[in-house]
Amino acid sequence: MQRPMSVQEAGPEGRGMALGMSTLAFTVCFAVWTIFSIIGIQIKKDLGLTDTQFGLLVGTPILTGSLIRLILGIWADQYGGRVVYVGVMLAAAVATWLLTFAYDYPTFLLAALGVGIAGGSFAVGIAYVSRWYGPGKQGTALGIFGAGNVGAAVTKFVAPFIMVAYGWKAVADIWAIALVIMALAFWLFTKDDPQVAARRKAGTKPEPISAMLEPLRNIQVWRFSLYYFFVFGGFVALALWLPRYLIGVYGLDITTAGMIGAAYSVPASLFRIYGGVLSDKFGARRVMYWTFGVSVAACFVMSYPPTQYVVKGITGPISFTLEMGLIPFTVVAFVLGFFMSLGKAAVYKHIPVYYPKHVGAVGGVVGLVGGLGGFVLPIAFGALNDLTGVWTSCFMLLFLVAAISLVWMHVSIRAMEREAAGEALDRLPELPEMREIHGPEHVGKLSGKTLEDWRPEDKTFWEQTGRRIARRNLAISIPALLLSFAVWMVWSVVVAKLPSIGFRYTTDQLFWLASLPGITGATLRIFYSFTVPIFGGRLWTTLATWSLMIPAVGVGYAVQNPATPYWIFLVLALLCGFGGGNFASSMSNISFFFPKAEKGNALALNAGLGNLGVSVVQFVVPMVITAGVFGWLGGAPQPVTDAGGGKLWLQNAGFIWVPFIAASAFAAWFGMNDIASAKASFAEQSVIFQRRHNWIMCWLYTGTFGSFIGYSAGFPLLAKTQFPEINALQYAFLGPLVGALSRSLTGWVADRWGGGRVTFWVFVVMALGALGVVHFLGEKNFTGFFAMFLLLFFASGVGNASTFQMIPAIMRKDMDRLMPGASADTRRMQSDKESAAIIGFTSAIAAYGAFFIPKSFGSSIAMTGGASFALYGFLIFYLSCIAITWFFYTRRGGLLFDIERGRASVSAPSISPAR
Repeated sequence: MQRPMSVQEAGPEGRGMALGMSTLAFTVCFAVWTIFSIIGIQIKKDLGLTDTQFGLLVGTPILTGSLIRLILGIWADQYGGRVVYVGVMLAAAVATWLLTFAYDYPTFLLAALGVGIAGGSFAVGIAYVSRWYGPGKQGTALGIFGAGNVGAAVTKFVAPFIMVAYGWKAVADIWAIALVIMALAFWLFTKDDPQVAARRKAGTKPEPISAMLEPLRNIQVWRFSLYYFFVFGGFVALALWLPRYLIGVYGLDITTAGMIGAAYSVPASLFRIYGGVLSDKFGARRVMYWTFGVSVAACFVMSYPPTQYVVKGITGPISFTLEMGLIPFTVVAFVLGFFMSLGKAAVYKHIPVYYPKHVGAVGGVVGLVGGLGGFVLPIAFGALNDLTGVWTSCFMLLFLVAAISLVWMHVSIRAMEREAAGEALDRLPELPEMREIHGPEHVGKLSGKTLEDWRPEDKTFWEQTGRRIARRNLAISIPALLLSFAVWMVWSVVVAKLPSIGFRYTTDQLFWLASLPGITGATLRIFYSFTVPIFGGRLWTTLATWSLMIPAVGVGYAVQNPATPYWIFLVLALLCGFGGGNFASSMSNISFFFPKAEKGNALALNAGLGNLGVSVVQFVVPMVITAGVFGWLGGAPQPVTDAGGGKLWLQNAGFIWVPFIAASAFAAWFGMNDIASAKASFAEQSVIFQRRHNWIMCWLYTGTFGSFIGYSAGFPLLAKTQFPEINALQYAFLGPLVGALSRSLTGWVADRWGGGRVTFWVFVVMALGALGVVHFLGEKNFTGFFAMFLLLFFASGVGNASTFQMIPAIMRKDMDRLMPGASADTRRMQSDKESAAIIGFTSAIAAYGAFFIPKSFGSSIAMTGGASFALYGFLIFYLSCIAITWFFYTRRGGLLFDIERGRASVSAPSISPAR
């Protein structure tokens, strides 16, 4: 029995790059491998092929890619996956280019054999990637790698457009070039896997082929292969067959068929990552039961042919038809692809654990049989069409294969369980195939995302382990927060365009729509402030990101019809507040990961680059609404009723974020961590309501972030109403951009000079900026008006970073007074928990600025005809912030005076009377 490789043996250096580049390379290879699913349709028409001939043509590359997997897997074990991977891609590139010289059916079959080399990359990648990870993480890692199956969807999305515009030969040429580029990039940016590197360093020779083939004598390898025949072979077969099926059954064109076919291919690829995570967490057995159970049900529904019934009723014949429409078919195909993807990951879960030195050989033969399914099944589909004349016969065959697999697996598991009981039952492998080689070292090999030991203030721990993990979580958090801000502020742009496409709303009604996301966003932040310690940052970030789908899709549908009731827009505006709420949980989560010395800059980067979502939405939306980005899937354009005329696809303002939201949510689930020490109940966190500095910082942060988000929401409509002759939308994004960048790039200033001092001068600048806006607004000078707003945005961004830097410093010092008898570690952990809660809560209160500022503009205009009244109110507020910052924090005797001038540390006792 082979000893499983440990995480230490894999080594961290180059691990992420190896996984990322391998996944990207497999995506390109898979796109090439399935190229005939699109260009084959045109070749079939040109050559007048039968369905059986067409099935053979699209299946031939699958045959080659399957048969060579075994030998390529063995070569990867022997000589290293890096060099074999590059060779595979270059060979496949040559074959794909030569495809353009084929002229009849035999030559196309010959060329298709060469194109199939790309499919052999799977066995190479499995062997290469598994060497970098220990058993507890291999399920997830191989799931991520296997998501390269999405290359089939890439071909379906992109190839039809290229083929329609330039012909099928252009598709082959471009795909060949992509392979060459990918091969060069892979060679330049990856290293040999740890086992190969160690073997070369030691000068030992690889095992002979006979030793590599020894594990193939185990029956469980071949049972595994049967399961993979369905989950992978069935996936490939449908990926190749669905465009032909959709054209024949529903009469779609090639472009539309490719898009809908991708609705099956995408989940059948990307969710393989999730299948790896589930297999690590819940076990491969449970995942396989889910896979086969749902697949049997889905294939049964899809296999039912359109049928007309005539029933002899009391008053005469009653006729009706049972037929699955295009939309239900697409939904069921999505579900089938999703569970197939889970099964693919579950099948490969145990191979690197039980066969660590023969992953290439064992994975190769399992992949070989699975790939043969991708070859045999399309031919069988075509033959069944010719023999039965029933389009759904392909799903009848898949139903049969899935049912047999489910029954066989269940019978095997029951037979194994009858021989064990009690503790022995708990020690059984997840699948009966692995029982013969299942040993004590394989029991309980699960991976977790919770960090049990987290000591960021320990310099050794931070340098060796902590910084890398913290930065990864920060890198995933930033785009999720950016999307949250984009969805939150989408109405700031949409409201300015509604009158142009026929929505007859008053100026005050439009300002209400721009303001309402601020109400729900701010209110949700109050609750979101406490969610991370309760649910964990990883889970909550994932759920909160998914929640953005609701308003994004809702806005996309609602704006397409001018008859949509106003109350629906009010509801959607309120739902956009999900994006605003996410800020509190995101900042609270990131605050746990970094030490005090780097917390200010980390929070500034998270918030500042997240705030860029406001600028992004105001820059991107005006562009994407001018074109049909999503084709027929996005809906028809709306005619512009203004004097200029034209058309707008205003629905793109919502739809454009959907794919990015999905990608970000998956990244959060698979890449982020929870911190065990950050767990706390609401009752434990609610102590912040007794801390006076919590309420003081709420006031100050409203002055900085409340101004930033309020001006972001209100400026586009304010500029449009006060300067109607100027297209202010083309400049609106610059304000939030300046504010976001100043926040992300000036966090170090507060770390260096002290958050209190920086905040004081920020409010001085903002007071002057508000006066400047009033002055230039009175003179109707747009240039000066815009310049003053840019100054306000810049100052608010700097203040956003500095106020958040103040909170941990304040609470660290206050803990010395509140918990004088506690140890330093206990005070640190308590201050971190309270700081995180205060950061979230202050951001919640400040977010009401997104409502009050645009609403103040609207009310001021309604009452006085101008916005100056509102701006004078903001000026008075900034003056109060100057006084509060000076009195409590920066004056001699203030809480932060000694700290910010280097006279005391935040852990030292303080006798400041300001407490």
